[in-house]
Amino acid sequence: MSKQDDIKLLRINYLRGPNIWTYRPVLEVWLDLGSLEDFPSNLLPGFNERLVALLPALLEHHCGVGERGGFLQRLNEGTWVGHVLEHVVIELLNLADMPTGFGQTRSTSQRGVYRMVFRARDEQVARTALAEGHRLLMAAINDEPYDAADVQAAAQKIRAKVDDCYIGPSTASIVAAATDRRIPHIRLNEGNLVQLGCGASQRRIWTAETDLTSAIAEGIAHDKDLTKSLLATCGVPVPEGQVVANAQEAWEAAQDIGLPVVVKPSDGNHGRGVSLDLNTQEEVEAAFRVAEPHGSDVMVERFVRGHEHRLLVVGGRVVAAARGETASVVGDGTSTVAQLVDAQLNTDPRRGAEEDFPLSRIDTDEDEAIVLDLQRQGLTPHAIPAAGREVLIQRNGNVAIDCTDEVHPEVDHIVSLAARVVGLDIAGVDVVAQDISRPLHAQGGAIVEVNAGPGLLMHLKPAQGSPRPVGRAICDHLFPDTPDNLNHGRIPIVGIAGSVGTQHVARLVAWLLHLSGRHTGLACRGGLFLDQRCVDTADSANWEAGQRLLINRTVQAAVFENGADTILRSGLAYDRCQVGVVTDLGGASGLAEFDITEDEQMFKVMRSQVDIVLPGGAAVLNAAHARLVEMQELCDGEVIFYSTDPQAAAIAAHRSKGGRALYVRQDQVLLATGATEAFLPGLGKLADWREKHERRGLSEETLLAAIGAAWALGIPLNLIGAGMEAFNLEKASEQPAGRAA
Repeated sequence: MSKQDDIKLLRINYLRGPNIWTYRPVLEVWLDLGSLEDFPSNLLPGFNERLVALLPALLEHHCGVGERGGFLQRLNEGTWVGHVLEHVVIELLNLADMPTGFGQTRSTSQRGVYRMVFRARDEQVARTALAEGHRLLMAAINDEPYDAADVQAAAQKIRAKVDDCYIGPSTASIVAAATDRRIPHIRLNEGNLVQLGCGASQRRIWTAETDLTSAIAEGIAHDKDLTKSLLATCGVPVPEGQVVANAQEAWEAAQDIGLPVVVKPSDGNHGRGVSLDLNTQEEVEAAFRVAEPHGSDVMVERFVRGHEHRLLVVGGRVVAAARGETASVVGDGTSTVAQLVDAQLNTDPRRGAEEDFPLSRIDTDEDEAIVLDLQRQGLTPHAIPAAGREVLIQRNGNVAIDCTDEVHPEVDHIVSLAARVVGLDIAGVDVVAQDISRPLHAQGGAIVEVNAGPGLLMHLKPAQGSPRPVGRAICDHLFPDTPDNLNHGRIPIVGIAGSVGTQHVARLVAWLLHLSGRHTGLACRGGLFLDQRCVDTADSANWEAGQRLLINRTVQAAVFENGADTILRSGLAYDRCQVGVVTDLGGASGLAEFDITEDEQMFKVMRSQVDIVLPGGAAVLNAAHARLVEMQELCDGEVIFYSTDPQAAAIAAHRSKGGRALYVRQDQVLLATGATEAFLPGLGKLADWREKHERRGLSEETLLAAIGAAWALGIPLNLIGAGMEAFNLEKASEQPAGRAA
């Protein structure tokens, strides 16, 4: 068979929010198979065998068959290569330790053109995976050189992009815990600054620091001498010590304190520049020179015998503890110390240069503290120890053995007190003790440091022992549940989808929320509004404008207008909402670029708004549209129907089941719950309202949709009626100056 033409990638679109495919972000790719449209997988000689040889784990893909080996069955029966590309990309992501289980491929109205999507937590990672998957697939189709080494290189390229673009493991553990609790998150920079929750209910984290972490407390923690002074004043056991200016002062201080001593930077971290168990003037002065480059000052303090421990305090309690161990090598009579370290220590799979390894690689040439310890043993990194001689390499920096269950209650109390004295909500407290299961005072143990922004990896991936759910502990600290309230970090969000009157519905709902006393944000085609003040006149019915509201810490409630093009182009700006309004299923005529030409296709688009209504929330649906009525089955919350026709069949059926509905009778708005009916107070006959607003494009259906949303939000009925009576669209449309949300 002749060589097949390349698959063309016509369009690549990253859908950041809930969309027509799934609740989560996906990369949507429009593919033109060209001549391959005539060659499904079973008509490409040797293709299936070559592909499975390159990616044997494709056997695990269930595909639509629903069982292991399902995708291979589809391959052998014959499936189009757009579908194959989907699975190749997913498998490469799995190999790159960025697993995803979601993907779909669907044909379009144009022959040979398909839409393929796959789950993607980061756009750049997804684009890299797509490019590598595309290259692998075409090589397999055309039997071009491509082997297992190329597969590993592709996976490594994706993994490198993950390392560049994705949040670190400590931050990721907190985000994962928030996701488990249904708390939304927004990444605020290219690093580890992440917002949990939204609007006025948000909290922010930066690795293991939070917006509750005091800058004063962080400053105290960086000053180790000040920290020790405060702790000692409060009865916390600490080793006595003092700050010194030069090597001679260091030796004088050591003599005053009593040997052995420790020399370390006053504001260093990660154990850099720390020398332990120093007993001679030569050792102390050399240690001073090691410590000096790593901090603004150098401290000399009493050496406390025992094991190094790191205890993590979150919200005033110890949630995890890890113990350190010294690192040593044994000589063989032929290898240098550096070679022994590489052979006996750095080969440990727990050691690595990246952040997600619990232990760091040891560099004997670069680590001055190691060089100093070797000198004390009469060695250098390039010396050859005698066979059988044990050589101490590191005294600290190997804290990765979980000992949480061993911590004595008195130690827990003292360590938690230390964090409170410094003022940190999250702290890594370094303790030296012979036995962490005994009180510190009884064994001469001490707290040697209190650290802000502690690393979590030693607790998430200990070298020995059980991982601890420290991400969940931090998440629960930031969002404590109460007996009356599950704290999900959310604000009331109303999403309004449709093609008719949606901007006016959005303006009315935002007005009523404003009157109810909440600082309300509004993103609609007419602009971006904060508390009825326009801060940006540009069309804001899009994902980017929506994010501006969700990030704003003053916003206590938010209203979003969502046209079909918003959902199709970027996805919704929020993950879930309290109220979702759908006014109609029209508007297909302007969506040809998305392969939508008929109103019947709009059901799948607009259902996105109903799919994400929270349990306890409500979907407000126009009962005049039969297909819209069918969406009631998709809602996790309740459904409120509205119609200008009180005899609408959907309303009668809904009321018979005790449901809520609103409609017009006797020229007034009537609210019904089951068999009970009541006129909306505060809003009289609609004739005056129509005369006032119809010329501005506000219809009765618009009014009913907005009242239904406000009713679902629990706004008092008399306030809803009075607010509708007082609403002045012309005044609300005035555009005061201002551009920033």
